[in-house]
Amino acid sequence: MNDPLIEALRRAVEAAPLDDELRLHLATQLWERGLADQAVSEASTVLSHSPADSRARELLARALGAPAAPDPASLRPAAPPSPPRPEAGFDWSAAETEVGHIARPAFVDGESAPAFDAHDLQRPTTTLTDVGGMSQVKERLNAAFLAPLKNPELRALYGKSLRGGLLMYGPPGCGKTFIARAIAGELGASFLSVGISDILDRYMGESEHNVRDLFQLARRDAPTVIFLDELDAIGQRRSQARHSGMRGVVVALLEELDGVASDNEGVFVLAATNQPWDVDPALRRPGRLDRTVLVLPPDDEARRAIFRHHLARRPVEGVDLAELARLTDGYSGADIAYVCEVASENALLESARTGTARLIGMDDLRHGVAQTTSSTGPWLEAARNVVRFGEDDGTFTQLRDYLKSVRRL
Repeated sequence: MNDPLIEALRRAVEAAPLDDELRLHLATQLWERGLADQAVSEASTVLSHSPADSRARELLARALGAPAAPDPASLRPAAPPSPPRPEAGFDWSAAETEVGHIARPAFVDGESAPAFDAHDLQRPTTTLTDVGGMSQVKERLNAAFLAPLKNPELRALYGKSLRGGLLMYGPPGCGKTFIARAIAGELGASFLSVGISDILDRYMGESEHNVRDLFQLARRDAPTVIFLDELDAIGQRRSQARHSGMRGVVVALLEELDGVASDNEGVFVLAATNQPWDVDPALRRPGRLDRTVLVLPPDDEARRAIFRHHLARRPVEGVDLAELARLTDGYSGADIAYVCEVASENALLESARTGTARLIGMDDLRHGVAQTTSSTGPWLEAARNVVRFGEDDGTFTQLRDYLKSVRRL
């Protein structure tokens, strides 16, 4: 059938195969011309894209069951219903829409679900024995946190309080989160990892409720380790907070740490930050996050352990861990992981070019080191400026000693 309209519509559909409105128009014209089989094919294609299209379903039913052509007017889209006329008086729906970013609707169906539930709880199996090297960090953790917890009789004898938490700080990528999981494993406790995205809410007052939900869940499932990641974002200095909601989060966090409304027995709070000087000072007062541990770039033993971990499941040969540890002095754990990734990529690309798979060797790893620089340098420079020119209440004593030992102060 040589129909100019049909041919033009077919070309248009070929040029825009996802335009269902155009394809449905073609199907309608085919049906009107008695080409039922072709109309069925086009209408079926529309339904595969839009299963709820009532016009395509109606056309398909007519093409399959009716011998006569339908009235084209019946296939035209129905006029949209006119909007309901607003009732006299104040338009509450419009008002709620306008303030939706500030407050929840006045009436809702049922109560909102809590921000945290049992699905957020983890049971780490990692312990501090899985943390390579870092002997000074482990000693500090044991003295400030683990020894009193593991020896209740001695704790009672010496009147050692369990109130307060532990703040880990240091360059990014040096294993603070891994250490927090290891502490939870040592204690046989549940683990709740929380970041700013888990706490902050768009509605006023909800962020504070999220903080309370977090501690309520931890108390119900005690012993529990709450890990506050990036504490400088969650508990930033209230004098620097640009939004009043962030100041409310800090106040709610202080109340929960103090156990104003509940007993925090069995709830252990660990926090980590790369910017401890931006944390609200009230969070570091006695009874809160009053113990601090500086987590530095991994030492020689730790760097060997990190290389061994990241290469354990890769095809390697002749790997000299001692040389790699020497070449990556000052690297963070994340930097070392990237070195292994670059080495693996180098071996993979060469194997793809030659068509023969080969093992990852020291040349690949040296190439990875050459392509990577330590990410801890900028942090150490910022820390040096804080220690040299900022106010220090003794929190950064470890940091000052380290900077002196590496001749950065």
